Amino acid sequence: MTLRIAIIGAGPSGLAQLRAFESARLAGAEVPEIVCFEKQEDWGGIWNYTWRTGLDEFGEPVHGSMYRYLWSNGPKEALEFADYSFEEHFGRPIPSYPPRAVLWDYIVGRVKKSDVRKYIRFRTPVRDVVYDEATAKFTVTVHDLLADHVYSDTFDYVVVASGHFSTPNVPYFPGVEKFPGRVMHAHDFRDAAEFAGKNMLLVGASYSAEDIGIQCYKYGATSVTFSYRTKPMGFAFPEAFSEVPLLLRVEGKTAYFKDGSSKEVDAIVLCTGYQHHFPFLPDGLRLKTNNRLWPLGLYKGVVWEKNPKLIYLGMQDQYYTFNMFDAQAWFARDVILGKIKLPSYEAMADDSLSWRAREESSTSASDDIDFQTAYVRDLIDRTDYPDFKPEVVGEQFKEWKHHKEEDVLTYRDYSFPSTLTGTMAPPHHTKWIEALDDSLEAFLGKKA
Repeated sequence: MTLRIAIIGAGPSGLAQLRAFESARLAGAEVPEIVCFEKQEDWGGIWNYTWRTGLDEFGEPVHGSMYRYLWSNGPKEALEFADYSFEEHFGRPIPSYPPRAVLWDYIVGRVKKSDVRKYIRFRTPVRDVVYDEATAKFTVTVHDLLADHVYSDTFDYVVVASGHFSTPNVPYFPGVEKFPGRVMHAHDFRDAAEFAGKNMLLVGASYSAEDIGIQCYKYGATSVTFSYRTKPMGFAFPEAFSEVPLLLRVEGKTAYFKDGSSKEVDAIVLCTGYQHHFPFLPDGLRLKTNNRLWPLGLYKGVVWEKNPKLIYLGMQDQYYTFNMFDAQAWFARDVILGKIKLPSYEAMADDSLSWRAREESSTSASDDIDFQTAYVRDLIDRTDYPDFKPEVVGEQFKEWKHHKEEDVLTYRDYSFPSTLTGTMAPPHHTKWIEALDDSLEAFLGKKA
């Protein structure tokens, strides 16, 4: 009897799983029957841009956190698919830091070539997943939004590839309910041009705060204040930027901070992270973790140890992205196909704890990069996923960190060589701070 697999989500992780099975099929393997459920109207996950915030036209929570003018905040060479280079897709080398539309085009290009769209049921969010110990099968209940029809189907394996950067973590600060300006989570941020001439307060000190802050500055914000909980980012920001300890309260338009300072602000953006949120899963199947390099409970960061027929992809904090998702998907595929034999529950848990201990011994960003590099190497050595030289990519990440420390406004102007082709990326035709058009056409020089 042919195995049946449900994949939840058609973003980079879900598409990686589809691509992994298609690769096996093309190599002559007998692959399972696959159904991928995607709640959005198109593939690409968070790389889809939507103007909508809050709820969509069906009353579903908006998945996308992408905003206009978003550019890659890491070199594309560090996320390149090992079996599909940027040069192959675009027909020529392109600069190292592309905008969102270019990355979306690249993601979609590979899966179009693989002809896997036929496996995806769009506008079909998953409502419930139940595992039956007696039959060793999952019952997956979904909602076809276009037909307004709820139905269930049974599967041997479930792959959770729904991501963890779409359900915002929203803290409360006294007085914020009476603040007379805009208050939003980064999830709902869409257009930096809205804040031209404004004094911005961004609560948070990680990638979202950093990028939204410099985007707002790029498009004309008067000032940007970052409020940090633990420590400042510490970049050499221009004079218009400042970093202060945690926000305590808001009175009118005045924000008061833990160090006793205050600032008049016009808008507040909460860059306070996201939740691992799986409302369709019961407690016994649900990953419960904060955002970290090694969530517990997943063997090799992928297989749910308490029930190895449940797979999670892309649930880690991430330096590596697309190619790590691929490495995970190839590993998951070989587990499902029986090519990789899983050890006992105790052995899986011990292995996971050893990785957690290594993660906790990390004392720097360089250590974190080395940790995730070792993890990706461990995965690709177990499958036939092409070796994209993660050790070289790890050094690129460290160089990228150095560039940011030198100047957070110019790091996107640097170039890196592809680990697949060896080609050095050309410089972009416009310095990033001056590149106001983020369209694919403008980036590729197809229009002024």
